[in-house]
Amino acid sequence: MTWVEAIVLGIVQGLTEFLPVSSSGHLRITSAIFFDQDAGASFTAVTQLGTEAAVLIYFAKDIWRITRTWLLGLRDRSVRSSLDYRMGWYVIIGSIPIGLFGFLFKDQIRETARNLWVVATTLIVFAFVLAFAEYWGRQTRTLENFRLRDGVVMGFAQAMALVPGVSRSGGTLTAGLLLNLTREAAARYSFLLAIPAVVMSGIFSVGDVFQPAAPGTSVPTVAQMVVATVIAFFVGYAAIAWLLRYVAHHTLYVFVLYRVALGTLVLSLLLTGAISAT
Repeated sequence: MTWVEAIVLGIVQGLTEFLPVSSSGHLRITSAIFFDQDAGASFTAVTQLGTEAAVLIYFAKDIWRITRTWLLGLRDRSVRSSLDYRMGWYVIIGSIPIGLFGFLFKDQIRETARNLWVVATTLIVFAFVLAFAEYWGRQTRTLENFRLRDGVVMGFAQAMALVPGVSRSGGTLTAGLLLNLTREAAARYSFLLAIPAVVMSGIFSVGDVFQPAAPGTSVPTVAQMVVATVIAFFVGYAAIAWLLRYVAHHTLYVFVLYRVALGTLVLSLLLTGAISAT
């Protein structure tokens, strides 16, 4: 891996992790178009530690309050009716699907699912699913109305993002809208829900990121990996603040159009032989 590749991919990771456009898909596409090689699933997982660090800092007060209340509620029944206590369980339970599917289909996620035909197709297909959710969802429910069912459904939606091109935030936002949550409520739970899965995935992938997964896979040095992750942190922190302001006042149709355009571009490049699918 060159330094230019490491820096560019760190920026791309930070920009796209929290937008409903698929950061893993963008890293795969950027690698193929500009660097003629794949940085690999492990690189994606480790750079996500940078963006999740941004979540931990941005939502530090909320995370501390939820964690403290959840721990207190384990022995004090009087606090178990609070939203913070329930939210602690919702995040834990909602994280189970992605952990289970990630473990069961690890090899497919690292190899087959990174095929650019798959990435481009999922970008387009799930763009239309997002558009339907934006159109159909009534957006009448806030986090105060959040229930266990919502956490489970959004947890399974997050698990679909193990396939590059689906988008973790896109999947959870789509599910949240279909459950009639407001865009802001769905986004906030999406941020919290990502923490356990992304942190664990990144930690377990650290050892793999410096080993070539297959021919054509670029391998970073430790310094490049650190720099890419730090860049992803700073860019991701800014992206969080922007997205929360944006979804409070705008629809998600701009991301739908972008996903369709990008997916179509990739399909065109594949059909003309300009880039390789693997």
